[in-house]
Amino acid sequence: MKILALELSTARGGLAWLNGDVDLVREWPNDRKHSGLFFENLTEMQKQFGLPEIIIVGLGPGSYAGTRIAISTAIGLQMAANARLIGYPSIGAIETEENEYCVIGDARRNTFFFAPIRINDLVEGPTLISEAELKEKLDKLEDKMPIFSSEPLPQFKRTAVRYPSALVLARLAQDLDRSFSLPPLEPMYLREPHITRPRSAPIT
Repeated sequence: MKILALELSTARGGLAWLNGDVDLVREWPNDRKHSGLFFENLTEMQKQFGLPEIIIVGLGPGSYAGTRIAISTAIGLQMAANARLIGYPSIGAIETEENEYCVIGDARRNTFFFAPIRINDLVEGPTLISEAELKEKLDKLEDKMPIFSSEPLPQFKRTAVRYPSALVLARLAQDLDRSFSLPPLEPMYLREPHITRPRSAPIT
């Protein structure tokens, strides 16, 4: 199967093409305000390989803007290629040799998220907790349990910076027994999106 993976949820963007023994990965610093490199790399990949049969998108949690761009692009490609579109938590696609690990991240507003992963599956969460609660939770983990974050968090010991991998996403898409999100795809929201409603016009 011709598989295309799109991953834009963190500061490292990635695309991966997988087709039998042929695989190609493109990665770049992902500026959340500008998606030029994403579309340049995607165009080059399409010229080289054509249209995919399966498209998999990393759903985060992470950059809402980046994940929305990836989903919107995947929807357009799906329509053009009549491909199967699926989504998967980006944090389940971190490149590591470990079968179990935890992912933490800054969820803003003085909160952090915690998510345990086993064999690339999200065991629970992501759970929103305070800094003190997260430190207590991490202290209870076994010393050999890897702890990853997509951004530096020096206040939490043992945390290593790792990014989701588009190639791992593409390989996961080959697993027909794995549970994927189906359209309509949405980013993984850690909390309800904040919506500012326009003020009502004064009655005259």
